[in-house]
Amino acid sequence: MLITTAIDYTNGAPHIGHAYEKVLADVLTRYHRLRGDEAYFLTGVDQHGQKVQQTAEKEGIHPATFAKKKTKLFLNLWKKLGLEFDGWAETTDDRHKACVQKILQDLFDRGLIYKKQYQGYYSVRQEQFITDKERNEDGEFGPEWGEVEERDEENYFFRLADQADWLKEFVNSLPDFVIPSFRRNELVGALDRVGEGDLSISRPKERLRWGIELPFDENYVTYVWFDALINYISFAGYLATNDADLPQFDKLWPVDGKRPLHIIGKDILVPAHGVYWPCMLHAMGLPDSQLPQILVHGWWNIRGEKMSKSLGNIVDPDELADKFGVDALRYYLVRDIVTGKDSDFDLDRLVMLYNQELANELGNLCNRALNMTARFCGGTVTTTHEPSEADQALRTSLTDSIAAYRACMDAYDIAGALKAINAHVSHCNAYAEQNKPWELSKDPEKKDKLESVLFHMVESLAHLTLLLSPVLPEPAARLAHQLRMDDLLSLKLDDLSWGLVPDGHQTGKPKPVFPRIVVEEA
Repeated sequence: MLITTAIDYTNGAPHIGHAYEKVLADVLTRYHRLRGDEAYFLTGVDQHGQKVQQTAEKEGIHPATFAKKKTKLFLNLWKKLGLEFDGWAETTDDRHKACVQKILQDLFDRGLIYKKQYQGYYSVRQEQFITDKERNEDGEFGPEWGEVEERDEENYFFRLADQADWLKEFVNSLPDFVIPSFRRNELVGALDRVGEGDLSISRPKERLRWGIELPFDENYVTYVWFDALINYISFAGYLATNDADLPQFDKLWPVDGKRPLHIIGKDILVPAHGVYWPCMLHAMGLPDSQLPQILVHGWWNIRGEKMSKSLGNIVDPDELADKFGVDALRYYLVRDIVTGKDSDFDLDRLVMLYNQELANELGNLCNRALNMTARFCGGTVTTTHEPSEADQALRTSLTDSIAAYRACMDAYDIAGALKAINAHVSHCNAYAEQNKPWELSKDPEKKDKLESVLFHMVESLAHLTLLLSPVLPEPAARLAHQLRMDDLLSLKLDDLSWGLVPDGHQTGKPKPVFPRIVVEEA
């Protein structure tokens, strides 16, 4: 399964929204591998465009130098956050340029791209032409468009209107093209406008030099639609020949019948990914069965307001990772938001959720299970005793939690999956309080019950470690090591059945995996 994220524009700097999207993709990629699926994670950066050119000129450097400097910021952050992507896309890559130009030439040769004079309104901020339909109730272009100019120039256009009927039929016949469903409704509401005009896909070099030159007209470069969007296929091996560094497209798009998954923010669904991109793929000849599925996530806001430079409320994930740790940040980003919806970023909740659910609950279970096994049983796990009623209830809790976890993850509900993990952790800690192994250890006649209780706690910890691994791979590896089950993380989800820990297994000593976050009072 190919999992991609929207590529980040190098005119800006990484913010918490970028980090959330990438961590979400990383978690889902790791989960699919846990399921036993083939998974390939592709992400990258969009390095072209007028803003990059203008900013580079202000700094007195070449746009390529500016883009390279910005790209390094993204790469360094993704490495810090533990992302393990398989493919990295940069739109200045010669392989990408070659793919884009082949596509453009083919569409031009087939009459699907043509040149015409165009007069209209142009948003400098969004770098696109807009129409009167974008005016607000006061008849003005809103602040989201920035400076708006009237322009009259020749450009090349993609015959988007010719794709309108097909797109409406495709979207209406495929309910899961866009998920979640309420985001799909936004696309359905925009479909009536698709046939109103064609799509400008070029910019004259006299205005924009920093882009991929049109293969059929050296005086123009292609605009973002036929550049950045094509990264999803160019770096998946589309039209590539004998390039060992790229995957084979026909083995990746799709793979095992699973369509590619594009993970994007809600602001770029309409029109870019929900209208332009499928129409481009259809015009290029890809069958409907190979068109991607689009997972649309919401925004992290601050007190209900969108983060923005102008409001001065941007949250820097790099600083957060340094201050609170990568594990706390990764956990919070997928724990405190419902995929598809907006959420308010709250540092107090980041600390609270990490301390309560990881440091207190899971950390407590780990310490109890391993420490008491070492103290009372010499570190040896005994699995041969007949389970009690309480033991059976714990096993049922684990079975139910694994089923809920799988269902939530399959539905891209990471927060729900973590709640399923936490439900069994809570059950285990209540089970320990109920059975009191520290008191059982004082009575030699209760040795069998003591061994059974500790086995159930260690066994549960082994299962929970594997379930947690897509979200927190490094802590999961440390837990597996303390269990002395370093091969645990090579198992798949279907391997989870009671009896992971063999009779006579020797556990290690517990060390803090989730140290509490202590926030100094101002």
